[in-house]
Amino acid sequence: MSEAAAKRARCALCLRAASSCICRWIAPVQAEAALLVLQHPLEAGNAKNSARLLHLCVPGSALAVGEAFEPAALETLLHADGRTPVLLYPETPGDAGLPAPPPFTPMPAQALRLVVLDATWRKSRKMLYVNPLLQRLPRLALRDVAPSGYRIRKAHAPHQLSSLEAAALALAQLEGSEEKFRPLFDAFEGFVEQQAAFMPHARPT
Repeated sequence: MSEAAAKRARCALCLRAASSCICRWIAPVQAEAALLVLQHPLEAGNAKNSARLLHLCVPGSALAVGEAFEPAALETLLHADGRTPVLLYPETPGDAGLPAPPPFTPMPAQALRLVVLDATWRKSRKMLYVNPLLQRLPRLALRDVAPSGYRIRKAHAPHQLSSLEAAALALAQLEGSEEKFRPLFDAFEGFVEQQAAFMPHARPT
């Protein structure tokens, strides 16, 4: 293989360039709740995006790329295996034109599917607006959120988390077990360190 071809080669698992493969950070954690990641197309090829690592770390999780999903296909993703979907999204009052989401009724994690929108805040709102099925889901809001460790990406507030951090906290919240999901945060820290090596401004001073 030529040097140019080697640079273009991609890992078949994480789908990144071989030189920036993140497979060494995969830390499998078996969640009781199912996990569905709906990824905006603009995030799919973003090297700083953590959703692919999240997907690889949670066996049985599903990742679908799109903005406006075909309703029948989305319905299948949401309700596969008879699980009850809950959307990881803050209950933001005053969303013009959107119906109030139904209340979230706590139930065993084994009965739930956590739905995560992997997008910027603006794009996640767009995904919510163009997918009525998502609007009808009960929402799960995170409690006691610590500042994010996502220093490789600009955030408007310290508590704006990466998709991996948010999903890990939500899964822990649903199961009542933070320690179980610690490997996800360790994997994320390694991922951030790797990406920061390519971004001098993101390295610790």
